[in-house]
Amino acid sequence: MKIILNGNPHETQAPTLDAVLVELDFADAVVATAVNGTFVNAAERAETRLADGDQVEILAPMQGG
Repeated sequence: MKIILNGNPHETQAPTLDAVLVELDFADAVVATAVNGTFVNAAERAETRLADGDQVEILAPMQGG
């Protein structure tokens, strides 16, 4: 299926948000996620099903000062 990942087209076979994170080697990373503009916390990622055309955002925390 085709999704939009961080603003770019991406082809995936992953059925869930959690599976996309595994596919992209973010499984153990501390990241924030959203699907179609709605925040998805870590506990809900395995149950968050993806559909063709979904917009997925994966954001890593930034440090600065």
